[in-house]
Amino acid sequence: MSLEEKTISTKEIFNGRIVSLRIDEVSLPDGNKSYREIVEHPGAVGVVAIDDENCIWMVKQFRKPVEKEMLEIPAGKLDAGEDTVECAKRELEEETGLTANNWDEILYYYTTPGFSSEILYLYMATELTQGEYNPDKDEFLEVLKIPLEEAYSAIFEGKITDGKSIIGIQYAYKKLERG
Repeated sequence: MSLEEKTISTKEIFNGRIVSLRIDEVSLPDGNKSYREIVEHPGAVGVVAIDDENCIWMVKQFRKPVEKEMLEIPAGKLDAGEDTVECAKRELEEETGLTANNWDEILYYYTTPGFSSEILYLYMATELTQGEYNPDKDEFLEVLKIPLEEAYSAIFEGKITDGKSIIGIQYAYKKLERG
């Protein structure tokens, strides 16, 4: 038996600057019908920036949807047709002023496939050089350099609760632990 849900109809509810919302009427595998609320997102990147001292560069910013300051890896939305590594380079420089000579794709994943199409590409950036800090006009960030081991511990202390950051920090910690 196929688990696929076939779309019967789609109704666009909202089309915004970052996301769109639609409702799909679907035919379920058993023949019944249901509705799915779907947030469409163009995708994003996250950057695990590790310097020569095994410190990770992070940003602290207020996140309105959860009404609190979050400690996160640099990240941002993909522009239409933008290459993921180019987006990662742009976001790292905008948010921290850093550039990197070495880029490795870690992985990609769907952030919340139960209701959103957002895919996030994680990169590790090394061989860092400090340049000019130039955040977007509507971004207010505090840039922090944290020992990787401290960031890893902060996950289990509940101080880092952002999903992309947790995945990225754990990856970097395990990679550097193995040499």
